[in-house]
Amino acid sequence: MTKTILTVDDSRSIRDMIAFALEPQGYRVVKAEDGKDGLAKARAERPDMIVTDLNMPVMNGIEMIRELRADASFNGLPIVMLTTEAQKEKMLEGKQAGATGWIVKPFDEAKITGVVAKLLG
Repeated sequence: MTKTILTVDDSRSIRDMIAFALEPQGYRVVKAEDGKDGLAKARAERPDMIVTDLNMPVMNGIEMIRELRADASFNGLPIVMLTTEAQKEKMLEGKQAGATGWIVKPFDEAKITGVVAKLLG
């Protein structure tokens, strides 16, 4: 059964890079352009994992994670922050919101595929 990854980022190039890295590994990638779009697609698609940016218009990644974690049907869903933010305070805020992990941009293909493989088994 194909695993679905939802990538949420306001940068089209980042969304495309994640898809480019994961689709050849057999994952289905669904793309969203901000947290609000990400919430809607998470509810519609029921992904196996989410990779989200932090800083986005409309709704940021931490706000989106809080919304998802408030819904018990998303319990256990791995959510990884992929962002340029490397400050400990932001990482702690993400973890408190319910983020499973944190990857700092720029990232390479091996890093993203490794994290996804580790979290999805």
